[in-house]
Amino acid sequence: MTPRSTLRLQLHKGFTFADAENIVPYLARLGISHLYTSPIAMARPGSTHGYDGIDPSRINPELGGEAGFERLAGTAQRQGLGIIIDIVPNHMAASLDNPWWLDVLTHGRNSRYANAFDIDWESDDPLLRGKVLLPLLTQPLSDALSSAAMEIVTHPDGSRGLRYGTTILPLQGDGALSMALLERQPYRLAWWRTAGDRINWRRFFDINELVCLRMEDSETFERVHALPALLYAQGMIDGVRVDHVDGLADPADYCCRLRQRLDAGDPSRPYIVVEKILMRGELLPGSWRCDGTTGYDFMDQVSALQHDAAGEAILKDAWAALSHRPRDFDAEEEIARRETIARSFAAPLEACVAAFERAAAGMTDLTRPSLRRVLELLLINFPVYRSYGTPEDGPALDAAFAGARRSVLPNDAITLAILERWFREPGPEIAPLRRFQQLSAPIAAKAVEDTAFYRYGPLLSRNDVGFDVRQFSLSPDDFHRHMMQCQPTSLLATATHDHKRGEDVRARLAVLSERATEWTRLLARWIAALESLRRNGIPSAGDVAMLLQIVVGAWPLDLALDDAAGRIAFAHRLAAWQEKALREAKLASDWSAPNEPYEAAARSLVLHLVGDAHPSPLLEEIFAFVQSIAPAGAVNSLAQVLIKLTAPGVPDFYQGTEHWDFSLVDPDNRRPVDYAVRIRSIEEGPTSPWRSGALKQNLIVRTLSLRAAWPDPFVHGTYEPVRLDGDGPETALAFCRRQGRDLIMAVVPRLPGRLHIDGASSRLEITWPNLRLDPPSSRIFFDVLQDYQPFEPHSGTTLKELCGRRPLALFSTRNSPHS
Repeated sequence: MTPRSTLRLQLHKGFTFADAENIVPYLARLGISHLYTSPIAMARPGSTHGYDGIDPSRINPELGGEAGFERLAGTAQRQGLGIIIDIVPNHMAASLDNPWWLDVLTHGRNSRYANAFDIDWESDDPLLRGKVLLPLLTQPLSDALSSAAMEIVTHPDGSRGLRYGTTILPLQGDGALSMALLERQPYRLAWWRTAGDRINWRRFFDINELVCLRMEDSETFERVHALPALLYAQGMIDGVRVDHVDGLADPADYCCRLRQRLDAGDPSRPYIVVEKILMRGELLPGSWRCDGTTGYDFMDQVSALQHDAAGEAILKDAWAALSHRPRDFDAEEEIARRETIARSFAAPLEACVAAFERAAAGMTDLTRPSLRRVLELLLINFPVYRSYGTPEDGPALDAAFAGARRSVLPNDAITLAILERWFREPGPEIAPLRRFQQLSAPIAAKAVEDTAFYRYGPLLSRNDVGFDVRQFSLSPDDFHRHMMQCQPTSLLATATHDHKRGEDVRARLAVLSERATEWTRLLARWIAALESLRRNGIPSAGDVAMLLQIVVGAWPLDLALDDAAGRIAFAHRLAAWQEKALREAKLASDWSAPNEPYEAAARSLVLHLVGDAHPSPLLEEIFAFVQSIAPAGAVNSLAQVLIKLTAPGVPDFYQGTEHWDFSLVDPDNRRPVDYAVRIRSIEEGPTSPWRSGALKQNLIVRTLSLRAAWPDPFVHGTYEPVRLDGDGPETALAFCRRQGRDLIMAVVPRLPGRLHIDGASSRLEITWPNLRLDPPSSRIFFDVLQDYQPFEPHSGTTLKELCGRRPLALFSTRNSPHS
């Protein structure tokens, strides 16, 4: 079962199953075939995302519980919609709300859930052997004990607990509060700052509040998947999205077991996609037997297509000059990887070293310090998230070991050679390799996406989840090659709950690559003009440059310069983004040690620049520039939507993005969606000016209507590039989906900053370049976006003849979606 199209909904107590049920008729009219929900299993009270699960066997009562989900599923089915749910097999909340975790803290390794979590019960640290490190103290343990921050409490049933702040931990044994009593507990309390150096259980990335699970344990696998399997058996869901599959010990084995668990009678039937970051040409392993990824790879490719390669060097040079940071991303990434390992993953690295040392018992030439140095080099140079112990690992291992050889110490060369044989020819001792694999993935995520992406700012539209920053631009030919390799059942995303910039922010910022010389001059002048708002050079020029990109990229299309209240609201959104960006970058501030004076200076600058009651001449200039590129950005936005709707794969939409999406990183991208506005515009049709978003919505409705009525070319049809000849063939893209004699052809502009665009027109009209195409069929075409008006193609048909002044076109050899 493959969906026709999906739409992601973020569920929480402020948007429940009942709220989702209310918009099902609208989503059906939009053309969506499947709701795709955030996790529905029971999470921590008040969770806004559901990834901090506490009981995978129950549907979250805050969302409406079992009865609420059953009603939602019933309503969806009556409207012809299915449901796909997000499942989280990698981790749970390390919280006392979690009965599994509480049981482990009560009974230690005798707990019935002791094997559920990835805990090293045989730690090399004698103080942690048989215990769980609990890094929740806000001060060193000795200080907490001596300062009376802890106390023993007695529960109504007579049992005792240990109170620290608002937390009450289980307490075993009698006697007064003392270090001796604490030593008898199955856990060892610790200052939270020591977690990276001492933790003896695998966390989700470096988050102390999330503990990783062991899906290789059959009992744990069953406990986590019994609910999704039941919902599938009852016909309430058609499949699942698997969160962070690279965190699991063996993703291929997991995916095969998941298929079998969902439908033993027909394992191929459930729809299963995995959240997987594909880097540097990496492909999803076929052995996983899943239907594809959640679409970050497509999001990266369609974004790169819309960037002008001619602007890359100009933007990089300007960034390096004003920020004094590396010009190229490789250097920034290496710095971030080294810092991330030292900051957050020292203990997991030590556990990995220990695993290799134990497995190499008897190989006296392999010393522990040498193993540590070499493994760290491999982690720094690993080009993808992780390896899997298969022949497909070859290119990644080539790059990792080549990088390590460039800086390995002479005395460590033999260790590197031994490890290379071990990685390339895995024997029965796979435990150390699994340790490495489950370590390289979170290091990559934290170092690249959560650190280096916030430090590197030539053009922020190329820094997003799953993006390959090294690939600044894709030519039409390169993009066509990617599309011809697409897995036709994979999701195609352009926005997600994890994106750092909304799809239309990225589309507008891409226009700056076409105007790189002008943009870099403006940027330098604007930074100089803001000197009076910077306190002794704070915030830095690099931070201000990133802020100005976000101001330009995210300025709402309906925000007028004289709308003081609207500008203040926008300024506060920008300030929230900036605070998170500064802390993720970990240069001037940090989540673990916020630099309050620096953050205050940065916040003051943005509030004055954007939120002052009377706009400054500088803001007037910025606003005028935004208006000059906004039409081209909107054309980019429409182009990426049409490509997503017609390329091989399943088009996936994020809640609310059927209108313009100028959101920023979470929580901004998880703000409530005004569905009343969207329902009204779908009823009225595309009569509103293009700035309203109705034009984008109508494009989705018309194309999904065609997909629903005539799915075969989209599901089974080939992808074929359509050649363009004439002036500037790189400024447009055309392709068709062909099945037999029938076909569908899409035509979109590329690099619209080079084209004349009439942004004053309510319809957003463009002047097409002097380009011709030879139609891929001699049959009459019907214009899908113009009520199937006929068009008779001929050899050398021009884009102007084909499209008029419309910014994109979609043609079919059928004269209606139902013919």
